[in-house]
Amino acid sequence: MTPAHMEAALLLAGVLFMLGLISVLIRRNIIFMLISVEIMLNAAGLAFIVAGTKWVQPDGQVMFIFILTMAAAEVSVGLALILQIYHQLKTLDSDAANLMKG
Repeated sequence: MTPAHMEAALLLAGVLFMLGLISVLIRRNIIFMLISVEIMLNAAGLAFIVAGTKWVQPDGQVMFIFILTMAAAEVSVGLALILQIYHQLKTLDSDAANLMKG
C-alpha cells in the first residue's frame, strides 16, 4: 500500500469517526444513535486494518475481528434495551428516556 493510499484510508476512517460522533451528539432517536456508534466502530476497525497493512502484520485484522464481535454484542444488547424503552415509553426519543426513574 502506497503512502498516498494509506493517508486516504486513514482520512476516510477519521471522517467516518467524526460523522458518527457528531451524529451521536446531535440525534435524539435512539436507533440512529446506535447506528452512529456502529459507524464509529467501523471507522476504528478501518484504521486498525490500515495500520496492520502498513507494518505487514496481521494484528490489524485480528483487532478488526474483535471490533466486529464487540459491535455484534453491542447491537444485541442495544436493541433489547431499545425494545424495553419503547415498550415502556412508547417513544424512541432519548430525552423521554432521560425521565425514567429507578
